[in-house]
Amino acid sequence: MTEYLDLMMFGALMLAVLSGFPVSFSIAGVAVAFAYLGWALGVMDVSLLGALGQRAFGLISNTVLIAIPVFVLMGAILERSKIAEDLLDTMGRSFGQLRGGLGISVVLVGALLAASTGIVGATVVAMGMIALPAMLRAGYNPSVASGIVCTAGTLGQIIPPSTLLIILADVMSNAYQQAQYEQGKFSVEALSVGQFFAAAMLPGLLLVTIYLLYILIVGTLRPQDMPPAGNHMTKPDRREVMVAIIPPILLIFAVLGAILGGVATPTEAASVGAIGALLMAGRKTGLNPRLILTGAVALIVLGLLANIYPVRLQRSDNGVAEWLLGILYMFLTLVGLAAVCLALRASVRERIIHDALNSTLTMTAMIFATILAAGFFSLVFIGLGGEERVARLLEDLPGGPTGALAFVMLFVFVLGFFLDFVEISVIVLPLVAPTLMLMGHEPIWLGVLLAINLQTSFLTPPFGFSLFYLRAAAPKEISTPHIYRGVTPFIGLQAIGIFLVWAMPSLATWLPDLLF
Repeated sequence: MTEYLDLMMFGALMLAVLSGFPVSFSIAGVAVAFAYLGWALGVMDVSLLGALGQRAFGLISNTVLIAIPVFVLMGAILERSKIAEDLLDTMGRSFGQLRGGLGISVVLVGALLAASTGIVGATVVAMGMIALPAMLRAGYNPSVASGIVCTAGTLGQIIPPSTLLIILADVMSNAYQQAQYEQGKFSVEALSVGQFFAAAMLPGLLLVTIYLLYILIVGTLRPQDMPPAGNHMTKPDRREVMVAIIPPILLIFAVLGAILGGVATPTEAASVGAIGALLMAGRKTGLNPRLILTGAVALIVLGLLANIYPVRLQRSDNGVAEWLLGILYMFLTLVGLAAVCLALRASVRERIIHDALNSTLTMTAMIFATILAAGFFSLVFIGLGGEERVARLLEDLPGGPTGALAFVMLFVFVLGFFLDFVEISVIVLPLVAPTLMLMGHEPIWLGVLLAINLQTSFLTPPFGFSLFYLRAAAPKEISTPHIYRGVTPFIGLQAIGIFLVWAMPSLATWLPDLLF
């Protein structure tokens, strides 16, 4: 029995998670129990747990993961400031006259919110409360409407910036370094968050295109399921569309452009995004839009000029031009700071900041507690021989590297029915990714395939998070079977997306190769 303790440990983890006990405590509790059992039976060297303190310190000092709370804060501020409501209203009135027009608007808004907030729960809840009733009033089939809202909300996990991609970048980079060590390379390369953000851009847009094509086809073949919204929706004028769409798009360009252009690290770009979100929230609280626009323009100009013409006033050889530029930079800083302070005061008065900080703290604590517990779990699992078993299993599978990857993708897909993407990312992927890379699979491409697969876990019953979010926000006409039936074709569309990226690796590798 002792030689199967690692398998028993994984089975015990599944049972503990399914019991409903908090996930991080379930993971840590199973690790403690099996560490003691392995030590008592003489099959595990308990001194291996001495590395636990080093893993905990590595987690809290990880410069990659620092970006998570800042990106979460950016998304929380945007969600609390009702940006999604304006987008949904404007896009719905723009496309509502078409068959499937409301569905098209929901997918487009989901893509915009994904690139600006990256928070799945907030997006699904917002669209479930705003778009879903409008779709039902227009005569949409409840299952079709539920499936569109759920799926559009999950785009926040594959379109950067996303929490999933940040965690995955850290996991895949560590696995890549481990694979290089095992190949005898001691001058190892690392993978960056920026590379994964760039790699996920085209696959994310591919998924959006697939969803839109599906909606157009269904709207043509089954018009009774997705009728036009009718004449009660007035089409927005050009100014309304610009006011609703341009601020999120500028925020997206500021954040992703800074990362992909090499101007800022992900953490620095997340800070830029949080300031931009705060300014957008200030506009929603009633501050003069010209004041907000002036502050935003001042900060953008400051960032561009300081990057092109950096000035250090402490140098003794500065000329008149340097001093004039320095004075200009200080003026732009003061203008931007004044706008940020006014927006912050208005957001505090409206309690936007209070709610955003509370949700950020909750989500960040959950993610980091899970990663820390998973580090404990993997140490014990390795001590019980689980890592060698996984490597042997993958190497012995028929089909070589392709068969091993197909097995891992199917295994991750099945785990997605029961586990959250964080648990799968930090428990399962560190065990299988190094072996897959040693078999010759390109790490960036492999990471994108896994990211799309993990995104699917938000849609798979019975524990898909998007299903729970929509169930909580949906009107009473929507039942759980409606939601389950609605997401089923979109799970198939996700599989098509995975197949296309698998068949055409350049979809994931072209942009990072170009930029990095």
